Amino acid sequence: MTLRARDLLLFALVALLFVGTGFVQSWNVALTILNMGLISAIMALGVNMQWGYAGLFNVGIMGFVALGGLGAVLVSTDPVGEAWASGGLRVLGGLLMGAATVIAAILAWRRAPSRWKGWIVAAILIGGFFLFRAIFDPGVEAVEAINPALQGNLGGLGLPILLGWPAGGLLAAGAAWIVGKTALGLRSDYLAIATLGIAEIIIAVMKNEDWLARGVKNVIGLERPVPYEIDLQQSAAFAERAATFGMDPVTASSIFVKLCYAGLFGVVLGLLIWLSQAALASPWGRMMRAIRDNEVAAEAMGKDVTARHLQIFVLGSAVVGLAGAMMTTLDGQLTPGTYQPLRFTFLVWVMVIVGGSGNNWGAVLGGFLVWWLWVQVEPIGQFAMAAITSGMADGSWLKAHLLDAAAHTRLLTMGVILLLVLRFSPRGLIPER
Repeated sequence: MTLRARDLLLFALVALLFVGTGFVQSWNVALTILNMGLISAIMALGVNMQWGYAGLFNVGIMGFVALGGLGAVLVSTDPVGEAWASGGLRVLGGLLMGAATVIAAILAWRRAPSRWKGWIVAAILIGGFFLFRAIFDPGVEAVEAINPALQGNLGGLGLPILLGWPAGGLLAAGAAWIVGKTALGLRSDYLAIATLGIAEIIIAVMKNEDWLARGVKNVIGLERPVPYEIDLQQSAAFAERAATFGMDPVTASSIFVKLCYAGLFGVVLGLLIWLSQAALASPWGRMMRAIRDNEVAAEAMGKDVTARHLQIFVLGSAVVGLAGAMMTTLDGQLTPGTYQPLRFTFLVWVMVIVGGSGNNWGAVLGGFLVWWLWVQVEPIGQFAMAAITSGMADGSWLKAHLLDAAAHTRLLTMGVILLLVLRFSPRGLIPER
């Protein structure tokens, strides 16, 4: 599906918003919004694969974003030698014991005599649980006791951060496979509840298991794939080049770093768009849309609906996890407490709905537009409310109430946008054709 003149005009209008931000506020602000807009567009693209291609209602986006960030941390941070020596092997042994218990219970359920099946599975799970805790808990205590103020975790592999991006996608894809094997047989509303609950479990584990990634103590100072501003500022050649553009080295270094990030993110987004467009136009894409539109008819034609649903669920979650790894790289830290459903589930769904579900370009447009609005409408609302109330007497209850209400402009705007799009363009700004 190619872009029409109307679609190009919509992208041009959104681009004007970012350019206008650069002129009115600063190019640093514009590029900061642009970088997160690129990441948001990738998240929206992943959700569009699940919903737009196959009609899967995933409300656990937040969990897969967090897993992507965790994957980047586990790949790029340096291993903590003392932690591995004191309890690392016990932690790994406990995890392997837990996995072996689950596998043994599944095999017993499939192969044990039906008369004793329940008792055998229960015995395996109970015995395996106590063995798991006996091995795992002492290892965790030993690891978390190693310099807890700065470490208290096992660390990672010490590899370049860019390798953490596909690793984050693979970690999210692996979790999606486990979730999909258990939840994709459910009806759409039950699937939504299941994915939401699993996302909350993922965040709870990341917050409480310090041995994994320091929990709520956060992992900071992640490696960068781009230069550091301080290094650029100390370079005489860079300072001379910045002077030719009429900028001081501090401002120029910040803009240059953000442009480098934008280039990396843009390459990833462009590659994903190319691959998704090719997939959507292929026989596989037509089959996925046929399953979405009429599962019964597709199954009657010999298509394995559950297997295809699992396939697209894993692919979409991998893209979301990749975006999560990129966001953690941009932030330079992993903070599990910041993963909230409002930002990483609701807002991404708004992007897909506003842009146009089932259309890859629509999802990208929605990612840029909704993220710009999410960042900018609150300061715009505060400015507008200050102008409206400028003639009111100081101390007036109405003036104070209106100024306080300006803080809610962001949520109000999202609701109004959803209502307008659903009323006047229910299939999105760039609908599926």
